[in-house]
Amino acid sequence: MPVLRKVDAVTIPVPDLDTGISCYVTGLGHRLLWRNEAVGQAGLAFPDSDTELDLTTTLPYEPTWLVDDVLAAVQDFRSVGGDLVSGPEEVPVGRLAVVVDPYGNRLVLLDLSKGRYVTDDEGAVT
Repeated sequence: MPVLRKVDAVTIPVPDLDTGISCYVTGLGHRLLWRNEAVGQAGLAFPDSDTELDLTTTLPYEPTWLVDDVLAAVQDFRSVGGDLVSGPEEVPVGRLAVVVDPYGNRLVLLDLSKGRYVTDDEGAVT
């Protein structure tokens, strides 16, 4: 079974969530799925995919890869010559770690062991 299941999200840095949402929702037509002020992120929908476009005020531009178990995935990367950069850490939806593969590529690994965000009608995380 492959370690990387799919691209869960692609983070895009924005100066603040309101400005980013204005650009990507109002201007470019993406739908707001959720907004979490506590972590400085908002999730937007792609029309043809369940991968999210995550606007962020704190993270770099990069993809987040969905894995079944972050701890096991980190060990898998280490077994092929990769290394742990940060984490694993608990996040609101599960666990997250950043690894590098043997070629120096950074990969953000996420498991959804706590489930996806629950939101109100305006998309605010509850």
